[in-house]
Amino acid sequence: MADRVYSDRKVSYFERFSKLLDQYSEVLVVGADNVRSTQMHQIRRSLRGKGLLLMGKNTVMRKVLRLKMKTNPKLESLLYCVKENVGFVFVEEGSSLSEVRNICVAHKLAAPAKAGAISPCQVIVPKGPTGMEPTQTAFLQALNIATKINKGQIEIINDVTLLEEGDKVGSSEAALLQKLNMMPFSYGLTVRNCWEDGFSYDPKILDVTPEMVVEAFQTGIANIACVSLEVGIPTLPAVPHVLLNSYKNLLAVVLETDIVFKQAQAIKDRFENPDAFAAAAPAAAAESSDAAAPAAPAEEEEEESDEGLGGGLFGDDDDW
Repeated sequence: MADRVYSDRKVSYFERFSKLLDQYSEVLVVGADNVRSTQMHQIRRSLRGKGLLLMGKNTVMRKVLRLKMKTNPKLESLLYCVKENVGFVFVEEGSSLSEVRNICVAHKLAAPAKAGAISPCQVIVPKGPTGMEPTQTAFLQALNIATKINKGQIEIINDVTLLEEGDKVGSSEAALLQKLNMMPFSYGLTVRNCWEDGFSYDPKILDVTPEMVVEAFQTGIANIACVSLEVGIPTLPAVPHVLLNSYKNLLAVVLETDIVFKQAQAIKDRFENPDAFAAAAPAAAAESSDAAAPAAPAEEEEEESDEGLGGGLFGDDDDW
């Protein structure tokens, strides 16, 4: 049987895809449902110098990945991501996955709701005038939308949730949104998976900040310390709490007995002679007030010296 002959286009794509898999270690798997060709051009233009977008048929991409897996087993996790309408964004060296992800999802275009499509978001029809004629009231009543006639047009009384995320758009919902000139959906590339040197993970991990990591780490340390104190197993996070609790226990023993150690002497003295410390507090306050008092007599002396000089225009008021 003669070998199958592939077209030059497929051979070129095979070689290009193989070269990219050898060259890059960071890849974003993106979904391209309902994405227009103009959007793809804009995304490719924005990715210049930061990433490279490659689309293709799933069968061809799987074939290339299976052949490359013989020399690079790390590509196995990338093979399982080739489902439905997907493509690959190869991240250039010097750029981060989060940066390239933000560029990919930034290009979105509004689109009308078509019958049979799956709603990607919740659609709410706001209350207010619709611009529809009163003869179309029955159309809105069929969708259980409360309306009234105001100034010769139909007005919706309350906000109405027409579609929930994941609902299938019916013909009635699509017709209503078209009559209201609403374009509730927006389509663009969606990041489905992140692949980094053989590891595939959810793109939500890219949203994790250093502050979130520190907070989670502190929460884990606090939980370990709580468990350690409760079950009596010593751990490093529980050491400060153990020392503090031990000091409290020793202090309680000192206050109830005649045993004293240096670090507890001051506290024991306060409990044994509280009147002395209570009297020391007003004395300290009086000393601080006395230190500020000498400034006042100095001002009085200056006033007396001014009176001796005479306050007249010619310096001698007694002659007048």
